[in-house]
Amino acid sequence: MPIDYKKYPSNWKTEIVPKVKAGENNRCAFCGVKNYSVGYREGSKFIPTCGNEYHDKAGNGELTYKEARELVKHCNECCEDSLIVIVLTVAHLDHDVTNNELSNLKALCQKCHLDYDKEHHIKNSRKTLNKKKGLVELPFTEHLT
Repeated sequence: MPIDYKKYPSNWKTEIVPKVKAGENNRCAFCGVKNYSVGYREGSKFIPTCGNEYHDKAGNGELTYKEARELVKHCNECCEDSLIVIVLTVAHLDHDVTNNELSNLKALCQKCHLDYDKEHHIKNSRKTLNKKKGLVELPFTEHLT
């Protein structure tokens, strides 16, 4: 789902996101996969491939997004696997985009972020579907006898 950056503070991309990712050593807080790694998924496990470390032009052990995309393009020409680039995202643990306390934010790969948000997405999609059908969600009231 696209991000509506109007809901985020002006320093979201420039300060908050880099700080959260750096706090996790540029790795997913849940599964540990490194940002911009190239490889494939085998179930829930990520398998790095195609010599990630040999394509790192800066020599710091990390690919840039551009290097990762070039590596995927190169490897997919000669390999049968469909390779992916891991891109870290920042998740709001309480699902409130206005709560940008560092304790509420985690750097997560796409898979872990989607898994973490699964129940939240199901709940929201149900609300959206009901709204489209014209159904109104009534507040819960306890029946007293």
